[in-house]
Amino acid sequence: MDTNVIKKVEESFYKKRPDVRVGDTVRLHLKIKEAGKERTQIFEGVVIAIKGSGLSKNLVARKISYGVGVEKIVPFHAPALEKIEVIKRGSVRKSKLYYLRGRVGKRALKAGETRSIYLTDEEEVGVEIPVTGDTQEELPEEVMEQEVETPIEEVKEEEVEQEKES
Repeated sequence: MDTNVIKKVEESFYKKRPDVRVGDTVRLHLKIKEAGKERTQIFEGVVIAIKGSGLSKNLVARKISYGVGVEKIVPFHAPALEKIEVIKRGSVRKSKLYYLRGRVGKRALKAGETRSIYLTDEEEVGVEIPVTGDTQEELPEEVMEQEVETPIEEVKEEEVEQEKES
């Protein structure tokens, strides 16, 4: 079978996902069907492995729940996975963090040096501004008519100046 045909078919099933790496702390929003009802369950844990590629890409996340280690293997592009949020980014040197299974307590969830970060796969709502020219005349009229909010820093400076005057 021609691999190009398979790739084209697979592309229609890909979902927009954030850049998830091994060592990241993620929040997985999973659809769960129980007794004819559907709800969203959130699983927050550390990514200890990423296996496969393309549509068969799997994510292995681990958390400690009531002193017991729980791991979930989730297909990256599955319809049951509504959303992925990356909460923290961990700096690790290995591609599989199976050594975390032997750890207890806080050490079991720490993957190297971590720093706070927030990435999600939700669509951004806003108006796209085409970058065709440098002048304002070339921008669409809809964009020009929108009110622009003043940045918070300018508002704070104005408040400080008003307090000094009074």
